[in-house]
This record gives sequence, C-alpha cells and structure tokens, in this order.
Amino acid sequence: MKILVLGATGRVGSFLVDLLLEAKCEVIAFVRDEQKITIRHEALTVLKGNTLNEKDLNLALENVDGVISALNTGGENILSKTMEILIPLLEMKKIDRIVTIGTAGILQSRVDPTVLRYLSSESKRKSTTAATDHEKAYNLLNGSQLNWTIVCPTYLPDGPVTKNIRVEKDFLPIGGESITTGDTAFFAFKEFFECNFSKSRVGICNEKS
Repeated sequence: MKILVLGATGRVGSFLVDLLLEAKCEVIAFVRDEQKITIRHEALTVLKGNTLNEKDLNLALENVDGVISALNTGGENILSKTMEILIPLLEMKKIDRIVTIGTAGILQSRVDPTVLRYLSSESKRKSTTAATDHEKAYNLLNGSQLNWTIVCPTYLPDGPVTKNIRVEKDFLPIGGESITTGDTAFFAFKEFFECNFSKSRVGICNEKS
C-alpha cells in the first residue's frame, strides 16, 4: 500500500513515517524542507513541495492509496487552506481514505455538548486561532464524500509509543490529560487501516499511570 504523509517532518509525522515503513508500506513524505528527513529507506520517497500549491499536491497524490496528515495550522490557516485544495483532488482521484491529526479542542464539550471544547469553559486556551483552523478543516472533511477520521489528542508532549491509549468518539475521554506524540502517531496509523471511527472525530489520551 502506498501512503502519502503530510507533515512528515513534524513531531507526530516523523513517528508516522517510521510506523508505516515498519509495516512495509510505501511512503511518500511530502515536505517543505528535504533536509529535515534524515532516514533513508527503499520504500520511502521524499517529495519537496507546498501543500498550498495544487500542482504540488496533485503530483504527490499520484497512485497513492490514502493520506495521513499531521500538518500544523502554522497560525495562518494552513490546515484548512490545504484541505480546500486536497479534498477535491482526493474525490477526483477516488482516493477515499484520509486520517488527520486534529486537536481535542474540536471535540464536543462535556459541560455543554452543543458546543466544541475550545468554545466552552473546559478550554484553557489563551488563543483560539489554531482551534478555529482545525474546526474549519473538520467542517470541510465532514462535508466531503471521503472516508475520513480526525484523531484529536489532548496535551501532546514528546514521548514514545506505549500503546496505553484511551479513546472516545466525539469526546475527550474523562480525565484525559495528555498523550505522547508516539502514541498519537500509533493510534492514527492503526486507525488508518482499521477504520473503527470512519467519518468521525475521536478523542485520545494516555491511560493514567
């Protein structure tokens, strides 16, 4: 299987590339800076480009079976702007499966389930800029014909794959405080193939120690 990874040099994306290669997938790492990809593997192709350039994205999608995106918002709505270009290309090419890394802010609030967490008293955010971009991307995916899943981690410290993960559809698991970058990548990797949360957001956190 041939998988396109967006955000492949990031904290979660780098784990995703390793996990996919270990699973004997062919990986296309779409990056802005090729120098940040330090691994070499016969099943890894590194493509330099810009996700906001339709021609670059179209080339990156050639003959792929699905997409996993670990893109950040970049403070400039990069995520939603990318989705505006990416989703029509995926639909046109009949590439159905996409898993993206979101944020727990776009899950439903437990104190008021009619609103998203980042808009409720649950949120401790000082700025809503990134969450707003994530919400726009969610709305675009939700309005598409794709088989999408948005993995929504809470506080995301650097850390390894432990596989001690709690999950819940649409909500952050009760008491969820953090999840490592490695476990976030591991869950997204598994979910890409298993499709347990098709057309859904899923909140994830580590088991309490």
